[in-house]
Amino acid sequence: MNRGRAVLLTGLALWVGARLTGSQGLHMVALGLVVLPIAATFFRSRGPVSVQRRLSARQVAVGERVTVTLDVRNRSAARRPFLLLEDVVGSDLGKPSRLVLAGLPGGRTQAISYSLVPRVRGRFSIGPAKIEVADPFALTKRRIPASGSDWLVVTPRVERLSRSPERPRGSGGGETSSRHLFTSGDEFFAIRGYQTGDDLRRIHWPSVARTGELMIRQDESARHAAATVLLDTRRRALGPSRSPGFERAVSAAASLGVLLYENGFTLNFMTSDRPPSVVTMETFLESLAGVEDSTAQALGIHRLRPTGEAPSTLALVTAVPDASGIASMTRAGAPFGVRMAVLVHPADPASCSLDVSAQMSDRSSIARLSLMRAGWEVFVISPGTELRDVWIRTERRLPAPSAR
Repeated sequence: MNRGRAVLLTGLALWVGARLTGSQGLHMVALGLVVLPIAATFFRSRGPVSVQRRLSARQVAVGERVTVTLDVRNRSAARRPFLLLEDVVGSDLGKPSRLVLAGLPGGRTQAISYSLVPRVRGRFSIGPAKIEVADPFALTKRRIPASGSDWLVVTPRVERLSRSPERPRGSGGGETSSRHLFTSGDEFFAIRGYQTGDDLRRIHWPSVARTGELMIRQDESARHAAATVLLDTRRRALGPSRSPGFERAVSAAASLGVLLYENGFTLNFMTSDRPPSVVTMETFLESLAGVEDSTAQALGIHRLRPTGEAPSTLALVTAVPDASGIASMTRAGAPFGVRMAVLVHPADPASCSLDVSAQMSDRSSIARLSLMRAGWEVFVISPGTELRDVWIRTERRLPAPSAR
């Protein structure tokens, strides 16, 4: 509208100049500039326009592309020469998307799309869209009410882990034995379809020959076993939300939970300030998408109780504990059949001074050895470390399970 006013005022000024100078040519130019914005106002159609928004997915992981499609319908009979659309997105998703739609016939619908690549987890609002109707010269504009908002859930990045590594069960005397995380006799199993990340050694070839599809042998005891994922959300332990250490811990918890759930476990999820509750895969990832740091002083591990008839599994993601934290973890984890701990450094040791890096290394080594003696499988990572890499190295380092 500013452009239209500028043209109109320029035309009036030229008209005054033409009257003073008596220039016929300048008078015609002035008249044209005055008439142009007025004519553009009448040329701009005034019928209603509706917008419907479609998302290619309403739940995506960090770094995954989501396509937003706007279906714009011209409900009037007149053709609309130009539509300017602006779809508002959350600040963490980027700048508002500005789109131009030209030549929309009356009574027709046209789709226009743009893409988003979320870089942080969370629950974000997309919309409402802002629509401006303009004439071909963009001298006049009119805003039309548009659609409401849609929600996009961005879940943490999930690392696809292989089958769980065998873990040593030490008593402190030097003797170790190996066992699987998903222990059961081979004579008690069910068959399910193959999923990405499944151990290829568990393929049930007779079922493959019968169905023509990859089928996985899933132990019956694992299908009825329960697993608990405990995420340490204390600000004093891993820092505030969006800090590298905190976000690395959230991603590690998501990776462990997906592994357990896809292997048939009933999944319980809890944080330092949230009691344990049974979750599905969707609700688990959605909870992690919105998890924030807490001011809790205690880890909350004292609230843990094994569930189910089969031996329960515990997956704990926390900062590297001190001596008292190691003692608490040892006591609380004793009733569980399998215990895994992912210890996360709040900062990358490589970016710290040599003294601080040495202290962090010593503390993590003490915690790791102490927990392993108590029967835990321990993985130590930093914000710049992939859990999958540590997971694979641990799997290769441990001895192969004894034949049944």
